[in-house]
Amino acid sequence: MDGAQVTATAPVFILLGPPGAGKGTQARMLQDAHGLVQLSTGDLLRAAVAAGTEAGKAAKAVMESGGLVSDEIVIAILKDRLADADCAAGVILDGFPRTTGQAAALDALLADSGQHINAAISLEVDDTAMVARISGRFTCGGCGEGYHDVHKPTAVQGTCDKCGSTNMKRRADDNAETVAQRLKEYHAQTAPLIAYYGDKGVLQSLDAMGEIDAIAATLSGMVKDATG
Repeated sequence: MDGAQVTATAPVFILLGPPGAGKGTQARMLQDAHGLVQLSTGDLLRAAVAAGTEAGKAAKAVMESGGLVSDEIVIAILKDRLADADCAAGVILDGFPRTTGQAAALDALLADSGQHINAAISLEVDDTAMVARISGRFTCGGCGEGYHDVHKPTAVQGTCDKCGSTNMKRRADDNAETVAQRLKEYHAQTAPLIAYYGDKGVLQSLDAMGEIDAIAATLSGMVKDATG
């Protein structure tokens, strides 16, 4: 970490949404369009462990023991990352916070540097359609190209359009039963978070069942409005 301080005006956005809603894809598109930095909890943890920061060392010890990394450690890692110079343009938090406790800790962290949440945007999806969307996913083991049984099948069954590999892979947890359970858990966990940001007046909702580019255009407008 280089110790550069984020300016008080650096915008902070949160993308909320269940697995498969497109948070990662939309965060990357916003990053390219607006110069924001996408921050996901998993990537932050891996980077901090690799860099050997104090918080990273603490996280590594917990993970090696098979435990769950505490909110305090995650917040410490996030604090370190927000101090990097590239975050001065603003950030998109993808997958964090997940609980109201984490949200309150994030508010406190941002307040220390004069920042706040500009918008918490909830990507709204239809659960039944999401089960079909996620359970139909598969990827090429050769090049990583993504496909779907219905929405994006390969031109030749079992053969990657991009590299010609026949090594197709499906995630073990991308089955209908598991996906339905993950969605149920998400809604139970996130409902209080939706209320939390709604009470703060920063919650916005977006139908995420449409075309990727159309969703990206709407999100881009939300970001412009929230920073304008």
